[in-house]
Amino acid sequence: MERLTSPPRLMIVSDLDHTMVDHHDPENLSLLRFNSLWEHAYRHDSLLVFSTGRSPTLYKELRKEKPLLTPDITIMSVGTEITYGNSMVPDHGWVETLNNKWDLGIVREETSKFSELTRQAETEQRPHKVSFYVDKSKAQEVTKELSQRLEKRGLDVKIIYSGGMDLDILPQGAGKGQALAFLLKKLKAEGKLPVNTLACGDSGNDAELFSIPDVYGVMVSNAQEELLKWHAENAKDNPKVIHAKERCAGGIIQAIGEFKLGPNLSPRDVSDFLECKADNVNPGHEVVKFFLFYERWRRGEVENCEAYTASLKASCHPNGVFVHPSGAEKSLRETIDELRKYHGDKQGKKFRVWADQVLATETTPGTWIVKLDKWEQSEDERRGCTTTVKFTSKEGEGLVWEHVQQTWSKDSTVKDDSSWII
Repeated sequence: MERLTSPPRLMIVSDLDHTMVDHHDPENLSLLRFNSLWEHAYRHDSLLVFSTGRSPTLYKELRKEKPLLTPDITIMSVGTEITYGNSMVPDHGWVETLNNKWDLGIVREETSKFSELTRQAETEQRPHKVSFYVDKSKAQEVTKELSQRLEKRGLDVKIIYSGGMDLDILPQGAGKGQALAFLLKKLKAEGKLPVNTLACGDSGNDAELFSIPDVYGVMVSNAQEELLKWHAENAKDNPKVIHAKERCAGGIIQAIGEFKLGPNLSPRDVSDFLECKADNVNPGHEVVKFFLFYERWRRGEVENCEAYTASLKASCHPNGVFVHPSGAEKSLRETIDELRKYHGDKQGKKFRVWADQVLATETTPGTWIVKLDKWEQSEDERRGCTTTVKFTSKEGEGLVWEHVQQTWSKDSTVKDDSSWII
């Protein structure tokens, strides 16, 4: 968050499974639509927060499976863990808050007395979260009795039932909503309270997110019955909480537009890149647009090849250089020429490209350095490169690509030079 010198224009706080991530969408198109929108329009002055019931272990597994962006903040284990940045640095103040009237040993002892509870995997048992599966028909009865027993033992806990089978026991001060409230209070103290905050969810453990004052909320179209019921009983007259018509990340994009929180046209929804122009000089937009073009080019989805390649070459400096991850150097314009022979080589195959953590810095007037992680998913292989692009701009002439340098990402599962083009 240190990169922000002023309050974020928008903070999106989103659940992952069945909200940001659509597990029924094998191509991950709604997620990729959100990714390109966020990176071209919001990354530079906004905050992305993932709020998930997943433990750190399962969260990292999901990141390997799906084309998720890197969030600024991660709230995990149903709001019991808050971490920051790539390194996932824990918030120790939040840990201290949760220790009040909480004793993990007592919780384990009392829950062991309920045969109806089936303990979840060890990865899901956390310092401030004990998790079980329970049959829907038994959930209400178990929750009531367990709550009474723990209260008699001097604990102040919260029991959350979600997904039709998940039962989580947390400190009373924990939960997705309380974690968000804690975060907003912290940002306000730092003078960085977001101008707008949008909470996004699909299940019962997301309900708390919509109860935080002054926060917009979207229940995606595929929201579960338990969340819709909560909304009908608690927030049906709240105009700041809507039930989207679109699934998952598509519903988040819809909400951005309905609440007028900022741009909501994803570059992935623009068919003609020659017509895809930013309102002002936006090097981040140029990078996102190029790698989308590159994906479509290799999938054979781009027509009028000569016009596109001519336009790309015209935007490259005559002496521009591309440094391949292997260290080999060649002319930028030669690199564009080489693209011709790869047109449609991924047609009919599972091939997607996305940019992550796109951040642009104007080093001198008219000169920009853009840093990002560029990812390719080809069938079951994922490869990534840390990419640095130097742009120059002159009034009325747009942005000129001067230098592109790539190095293999440490998280890349494949580092094969032979089929990495740019």
